[in-house]
Amino acid sequence: MEKILEQYADYLIKEKRYSLKTWRAYSDDVKSFFDYINAEDKIELSQIDYSVIRTWVVYLSENDYSSLSINRKISSLKSFFKFLYQRKLIIEYPLAVHKSLKIDKSLQIPFSEDEMKLVLQDVNLDDYDELLRVVIISVFYFLGIRKSELINLRVSDVDFFASQIKVLGKRNRERIIPMNAKMVDLLKRYLLQRAQVDVNHLQLLILLKNGNKLNETFVYRLINNYFRGVTSKSKKSPHMLRHTFATHMLNNGADLNSIKELLGHSSLSSTQIYTQTSLSELKKVYKNAHPRFKDGEE
Repeated sequence: MEKILEQYADYLIKEKRYSLKTWRAYSDDVKSFFDYINAEDKIELSQIDYSVIRTWVVYLSENDYSSLSINRKISSLKSFFKFLYQRKLIIEYPLAVHKSLKIDKSLQIPFSEDEMKLVLQDVNLDDYDELLRVVIISVFYFLGIRKSELINLRVSDVDFFASQIKVLGKRNRERIIPMNAKMVDLLKRYLLQRAQVDVNHLQLLILLKNGNKLNETFVYRLINNYFRGVTSKSKKSPHMLRHTFATHMLNNGADLNSIKELLGHSSLSSTQIYTQTSLSELKKVYKNAHPRFKDGEE
C-alpha cells in the first residue's frame, strides 16, 4: 500500500499539478479511510466495494462530521480509486453509484461598500504597519484574489505601465488582472517603504515589517481584526473580501463570464454563487424603493 500511495502522490503532484497542501489533504483523507477499514482486519484493495465505503460515510456522520466535510473526504477517495482504476490496479470503480450528501447552503453576505470605505479611511500611510494593512485589504478587494495568491505575489508580477498584475492561481494557471489608479498609486507608495524592510532580498511583493514572507495565519487575523470594528457580519475573512469583490462587480454591471476570468474559476458554476447575494441586494433595493413597500404594504 505504501508504494501505491507514493505513486498516487507522484500522480497528484506531477500529472495533476496539485499543490503540496492539496496533496496532503487528499492523502490524509485516503489514509483515514484505510485506517478505518483496517482497524480490525486488513482488507485487500480488491475487496473494497461501495458497501465498505458506505460504512465509512455512516461512521463519519455518526461522529459529527458535517456533510461538507464528508463530501470532501469522498472527493479525495474518488480521486484515489479513479487513479487505481486507470492504472488497472482494481477491476471495478467502487464509487460509481455514490451521490454527494445534500448541503444546506447558507447565504454569505459580503461587506457593504460603506463598510469597505470605513475600513480603508483615516489611515497613516507613512506607518508601515498601517500601510501594509491597507495594501493587503485593497489587493483582496480591488483584485479579488485568493489568500495563497496574495502571499505569493512577486514584485515582477506588477506591470505599472499597463496597470495590471499577473496572478498565479490554482494548478499554476496564470491570469492577468487590471488595476485601477488607486491600486497603482497605493502599490507605488508601498514599494518605497517595502525597500526599507526587504532585509532578506525577497522578490515577494508584500512583506512583513521584519522582512519575512507573509503567512496565512497573519493574513487571516489581520482581516478579521480590522473588520471586527466596522461590521457585525459573522464571517470576516480574506475569502469574504474575494466574495465582496465579485458581488460589488456584479451589482455594478459586470457580467458573470468577466467575473469568472478575474476570479480564476475554471467553470461558470463556481461563479454563479455570487448571483444569490446580488439577488438579495436587488430585493433590498426594491423593498426600499417600490411605493407599495414605502407605504407600508407587504
